[in-house]
Amino acid sequence: MNRKKCMDGIGRGRGMALCAALVATIMVPAAAGAADINDTIANALQGDWGRITLDLRYRYEHVDQDGLKTANGDPLRIRLGYLTPKFSGLQAFAEFEGNNSVFLDDYNNTDNNKTDYAVIADPNKGELNQAWLSWSGYEGTVVKAGRQRMNWDDQRFIGAVGWRQMEQTFDAVSVFSTPLPNLDLKLSYVWNVRNIKSRDVNMSSPLVNIAYTFSGIGRLSAYAYLLDYNDEADYGLSSQTYGLRFNGTAPVSDALRLLYTAEYAVQSDYQDNPADYSADYYHFIGGITYKDVCPLVSSLSASVAWMLQSADNGVSFKTPLGTNHKFNGWADQFLTTPDTGLRDLYGTVGAMIHGHKVQVVYHQFDADQGGADYGDEWDFLVQKKINEHYSVLMGYAAYNADEYRTDTRKFWLQLTARF
Repeated sequence: MNRKKCMDGIGRGRGMALCAALVATIMVPAAAGAADINDTIANALQGDWGRITLDLRYRYEHVDQDGLKTANGDPLRIRLGYLTPKFSGLQAFAEFEGNNSVFLDDYNNTDNNKTDYAVIADPNKGELNQAWLSWSGYEGTVVKAGRQRMNWDDQRFIGAVGWRQMEQTFDAVSVFSTPLPNLDLKLSYVWNVRNIKSRDVNMSSPLVNIAYTFSGIGRLSAYAYLLDYNDEADYGLSSQTYGLRFNGTAPVSDALRLLYTAEYAVQSDYQDNPADYSADYYHFIGGITYKDVCPLVSSLSASVAWMLQSADNGVSFKTPLGTNHKFNGWADQFLTTPDTGLRDLYGTVGAMIHGHKVQVVYHQFDADQGGADYGDEWDFLVQKKINEHYSVLMGYAAYNADEYRTDTRKFWLQLTARF
């Protein structure tokens, strides 16, 4: 065994040892007999003076991608924030976010020039993650200005990319209002995005989302997202997107419910985008969920879905501000849609087994134009919420390439403490 392989083994061993130690650290205060410790911590962080928020997340990530060196990383993310009490409808919040690898840094974090390694997109950075002032002096309406987290609908178009250690936040003025029962309005003007690479992306982008909830049936959303990027390098992402989304559930019996989603959007070039295109987006989901299956399984769900991001004139439908890790496979091979578009036929089976969330997903990826078979992917997840403050997650993704990119396998072990 050469020295590098030996050191890699030692590094991975340290990472797994730290995982085990952190699991033990979480399990001990999470035990029933130690509940008072958690209550003491939570109570100490809030009072008439406001609230301190604390979020710790450690993740071991392993990426084996053909054509690149195998990546191993163990970034630890810390968020520390302060929320003021409300005064005459005014409230403020500020939050610092920092991320740094602990033992393992053999990976391309998008900022360390280790481009011969596979990517783990968690740079060692520190930043002001949120800093906003809100006003809620008018009933049913909140106005928020500053750097803020935004997760709209299913986060397909507007999202915080919460899976990554350094999340995406928006410098914006936003209005959230419920002028009528069941009617929700979201209006926002974004002038900068602080992305997951801890970089600023300048834009002048109005966002509109209007939703109405039909009681017992579902929620209908209509949206318009006008993305005008200010920097020449980003002009190709400037787009105007208009769409409709309907999402809901319907009871069949006391235990059985139907799940359904239908969404359509059209996207075209906007402002300084040099391209001339018009592409479509379709997303259909149908499934069921069944509760109280047996004493061991409290719920079971299954669904089949089809998603299309079409292409026109060599330009594909894109979602640059979305939480794209949620869609098209957790191996992250389709964070940016290929120029020939993307068709994703996928099925999901999930269950809550003895307090553990278990999920299995299978994807079949094809091109929208040209007939290419991109590949397929299996995703697996087991997650345990130990109590209000602690959780453990283990995940695996395996992308099997055919005519797009290369075989990629990823493994995660994640530990979170949140107050």
